[in-house]
Amino acid sequence: MISLSLPSPTKQPPPSSSARIWKHPNFEPLKDGLIRLANAGQLHQAISALDLMSEQGFAPDLVTYSVLLKSCIRTRQFNVGKRVHSKLSESSLELDSVVLNSLISLYSKSGDWVTANSIFQTMGERRDLVSWSAMISCFAHNGMGSKSISTFIDMIEFGEYPNQFCFVAVIQACSSPENAWIGEIIFGFVIKTGFFESDVCVGCALMDFFARGTGDLGSAKKVFEKMPARNSVSWTLMITRYSQQGYLIDAIQLFVEMVVSGYTPDSFTFSSIVSACAESGLLSLGQQLHSLVIKYRLAFDVCVGCSLVDMYAKCAPDGSMFNSRKVFDLMPDHNVMSWTAIITGYVLSGGHDKEAVKLYSRMIENEYLPNHFTFASLLKACGNLSNPAFGEQIYNHAVKLGLASVNCVANSLISMYARSARMVDARKAFDLLFEKNLVAYNTIVDGYAKNLDAYEAFGVFNQIEDTRIGVDAFTFASLLSGAASIGALNKGEQIHARVLKSGLKSNQCVSNALISMYSRCGNIEDALQVFSQMEDRNVVSCTSIIAGLAKHGFATKALDMFHEMLKAGVRPNEITYIAVLSACSHVGMIDEAWVHFNSMFKEHKLRPRMEHFACMVDLLGRSGFLEEAIKFINSMPFTADALVWRTLLGACRVHGNTELGKYAAERIIEKEPNDPAAYVLLSNLYASAGQWDAAVRIRKGMKERNLVKEAGCSWIETENKVYKFHVGDTSHPQARKIYEELDQLALKIKEMGYVPNTDLVIYEVEEEEKEQFLFQHSEKIAVAFGLISTPTSKPIRVFKNLRVCGDCHNAMKYISLATKREIVLRDSNRFHHFKAGACSCNDYW
Repeated sequence: MISLSLPSPTKQPPPSSSARIWKHPNFEPLKDGLIRLANAGQLHQAISALDLMSEQGFAPDLVTYSVLLKSCIRTRQFNVGKRVHSKLSESSLELDSVVLNSLISLYSKSGDWVTANSIFQTMGERRDLVSWSAMISCFAHNGMGSKSISTFIDMIEFGEYPNQFCFVAVIQACSSPENAWIGEIIFGFVIKTGFFESDVCVGCALMDFFARGTGDLGSAKKVFEKMPARNSVSWTLMITRYSQQGYLIDAIQLFVEMVVSGYTPDSFTFSSIVSACAESGLLSLGQQLHSLVIKYRLAFDVCVGCSLVDMYAKCAPDGSMFNSRKVFDLMPDHNVMSWTAIITGYVLSGGHDKEAVKLYSRMIENEYLPNHFTFASLLKACGNLSNPAFGEQIYNHAVKLGLASVNCVANSLISMYARSARMVDARKAFDLLFEKNLVAYNTIVDGYAKNLDAYEAFGVFNQIEDTRIGVDAFTFASLLSGAASIGALNKGEQIHARVLKSGLKSNQCVSNALISMYSRCGNIEDALQVFSQMEDRNVVSCTSIIAGLAKHGFATKALDMFHEMLKAGVRPNEITYIAVLSACSHVGMIDEAWVHFNSMFKEHKLRPRMEHFACMVDLLGRSGFLEEAIKFINSMPFTADALVWRTLLGACRVHGNTELGKYAAERIIEKEPNDPAAYVLLSNLYASAGQWDAAVRIRKGMKERNLVKEAGCSWIETENKVYKFHVGDTSHPQARKIYEELDQLALKIKEMGYVPNTDLVIYEVEEEEKEQFLFQHSEKIAVAFGLISTPTSKPIRVFKNLRVCGDCHNAMKYISLATKREIVLRDSNRFHHFKAGACSCNDYW
């Protein structure tokens, strides 16, 4: 237990009188001129005056040096201050405590605590309260909290009585979790000495101690409320800490109290409260604050401007950067913070990455050097653009500036490679990191998961556990995403068990990932259970379960969940409406879909994006309303992209409309001439219509353009291992057993009434050969393997990268009836639950 007892205040001896020294009559005028220059901040001219004095044989006195040093500290021109120290060392003057204290402060604030401490140690009996206070502050500001605290104790033992500056410095040293317990003792010491009631700076330091050191905002607020005197700084500090710790509404309410109480907000206050609006998505309040900023004549302040740029970028309902850019362009002065704010805004708003890169070029042209945050955002932009070549150029610039080893830059490089599907390079960048933190591990895990390499992701996860760094919610969310991407339900369930063990069961991010994992792995029941057990749901939670229900064909339940979400006051976003419209599309609920499509802007001010129009085209196309679909496309407020036309082309193939399908394919090829999907769909459409010459012509054209269609494949997880199959695959060790099972299944289901749909075979061969082709489809092979390798009590879960063909869909119904097994099949569009001869989609897909 540390015991702090107060010494009696020491009596300072009166300054000793020294003999008068005769000085040249020109000395005082030169000295006065030098001091005026120093006080005006014109340090280089002051140094020239100092040199002039020396040249004329006048020796500057301690007062002159003291004024120069203090001016260097005040203007933060530390290199000039070090030159002054050098000249002082060359003089024959005996330094007093005033000059020595200034030197401690100079080196402390320049980050050179070693020199500051060396000067302090040589002072001996010349140390006074200012010396001790400067050293305590030096250690505190240079991240040496324990050393600062021990120096405070040494000061008391030395016989000095701490003042407000000592308390402020030592409280700051205690404002970390490891030193917080000492802070509690210092707090009692402050109360005992009466400094809490007498000094507002001490009160602010205590507020910061409780907010940052102990994480106890309640105690910080109590200190704030009991302060006998407050100023704008104390109000701003409390607002800032509320904002930083996520209590955004509390921060906003406190700001209102501050203004009502008659205190004037400054640039730091507005920066904090505007940032709170940005994080809360409160655009309207942010705009009102912008008006107040103008009223208080702070519109041109760089710090406030950066916050406004960030707020408009994050709060724009349609991802527009118009207002954010307008604020940036109106700023008379820029710095690296303002450039970084606008670049980051463009990157985060989505779809504006090229503009972010252009701004980087302008930033360099205007001779502003990027910082590590700038580079991190730019590398993210290059990842979004899948342009690693340009990203490497930007990274080389970071290397040149010595910022490549900063964690956020290195982690962004890993992420850029991962988003560009260059996982080998991502892994190299990860392995080259000298110090790997949890963010780096999470980035590479997430990269593997998004690139469908779940096993590498789990391998890195095991490495994290070996390093004892510990995992967080994001790690588990990434791993669950990896399991979901390949349909590895067993792996997902294992991760769920680890989540429960780690105490993150109630974490919102993890719960959302669990909902997504279970629904994407075909277990919608467990997804619903996780959702029902969540205490704190947000728009992501609701959207995940709605999307899951939609994919599984439970449209009515999905729409009921959407209405419950609205009743609970959760505001839907654009992705929520994609899930809602998809639910309607999967079951042909045209009228309901129109209601929801029209309500997007009317009720929630959400402008429909290309994806929402594509959902409506899909709905109309699936339902056979092809002419209505083309009219809808022509009425869109913007030009339809390849996604919309591809959706229409798929519907044309289902309904056999060759002419309209050809028109849609031409539109796709116009926009994406190297997209093989359009050629494949059109070729299949011609083949289905018996137009073999046209189908062959399309395929020949693909070959001439070196376009290769995505190979169809299916996979299944058994005993913690995923097995992948292609058409006619014989590579599996149990291939003979698999095909024997397929032959027996073919006989069984034909006896039950199954008739192979050979019209779906796009090759002009004999009927018997067409039947053989159909039974070599990857999904049938995967199901046969599932039948011979999984317990009869469990459903067979198969995943396919393309849309399931009509014949396989029909065969699965018969197989589920013949084997009395439930088959869950996920294709590129949705889930199909086959049970007792029926499918959950009711043959509408």
